[in-house]
Amino acid sequence: MHILFLTDNFPPEVNAPASRTFEHCREWVRAGHRVTVITCAPNFPKGQVFPGYRNRLWQRERMEGIQVIRVWTYITANNGFLRRILDYVSFMLSATLAAPFVEKADVVIGTSPQFFTACAAFLVSRMKRIPFIFELRDMWPESIKAVGAMPDSPAIRFLERIELFLYRKAEVIVTVTHSFKRKLIERGIDDRKIEVVTNGVDLTRFAPAPRDETLARQLGIEHCFVAGYIGTHGLAHGLETLLAGAEMLQNEHRDDIRLLFLGDGARKAALKTEAERLGLRNVVFVDSVPKEEVPRYWSLLDLSVIHLRDSELFTTVIPSKIFESMAMGIPLVHGVPGESADIVRGEGAGLVFPSGDAKALRDALVALQEDRSAYEKFRKSCLASAPRYDRKRLATTMLTIIAGVYNRHIARQKQGLG
Repeated sequence: MHILFLTDNFPPEVNAPASRTFEHCREWVRAGHRVTVITCAPNFPKGQVFPGYRNRLWQRERMEGIQVIRVWTYITANNGFLRRILDYVSFMLSATLAAPFVEKADVVIGTSPQFFTACAAFLVSRMKRIPFIFELRDMWPESIKAVGAMPDSPAIRFLERIELFLYRKAEVIVTVTHSFKRKLIERGIDDRKIEVVTNGVDLTRFAPAPRDETLARQLGIEHCFVAGYIGTHGLAHGLETLLAGAEMLQNEHRDDIRLLFLGDGARKAALKTEAERLGLRNVVFVDSVPKEEVPRYWSLLDLSVIHLRDSELFTTVIPSKIFESMAMGIPLVHGVPGESADIVRGEGAGLVFPSGDAKALRDALVALQEDRSAYEKFRKSCLASAPRYDRKRLATTMLTIIAGVYNRHIARQKQGLG
């Protein structure tokens, strides 16, 4: 098969959509298939093009056998609703115009979080007369309302109509959570066309590693118990709760516990300003680092903190950092209710606390620092659980779904129906 994949995030970007897409596509190439990715110049989350790239009409490169075509987009930082919409729409248009130059594609996949990429995939499927698969990573535009970026309005309801149209037109919808599947069924989408392929982890990159003492000394945390947040610092993540927990620890003179924040996003500058206002000496901020450097920072952590704002929508998501933490043997302190919390509890991977509850976060950090027996039990459970979320196995599962779509399409063509 020749799989055409449309995504506006791809390496060297290091966010979850970029990693999932790259790791899946790499495995499909290794399985003997041809994969072409249409994406844009890497710029997430700062809205600044990465060194070595330019925002051109057309750039081509090859990454581990994947043909990557980069198209021009309107680039902006990951903040400001209207500017982000312009970014999304520009990619939709550029990807749609670029797709005819990709020869002999057999299926086209469009991935969220935002669905303008899926709009492009639908248009491409009609131009090329090939099946359209919608990979659903986020319930967008519902997530816009959940973070307060835009209230319910005629514009939101219009976007929701487009969303439902895309669900109905997709040959198959691949969701990343079972909760998403249930929501789609509640909205009238045929359950027979919905498949679940959860997020996972590349076990060749993430594995237990000794602490990088040189890096720990550079950051001033060499003799500390370190709890870390690694990922996007966005509106959805509610990282002010982590700062409030750090303030409690500092007021109690627990200077041996430090919080490390690695990443960028719309709230990064405000979080740093708030930490300075509070005079927090137990918080370390680090900007995004290249993908190959991320495991070094994971090695510094005794605990991984995962948090999202308290919203009904977020009970349906599963942050991919859960699985990276498991693979590294780092217990979790998890502040996201719902399906992801069920995974953490079920796998015995750490402690769960209520979203937005800084006191409960503080208590969990102290408990796992002081109770080494419980800490070791969680660490061993993480390592035992991680192979169940191996990205290679999950990529194979998704490839089977794609092959099924392709084979049905070929059968219909032979019967003169497609």
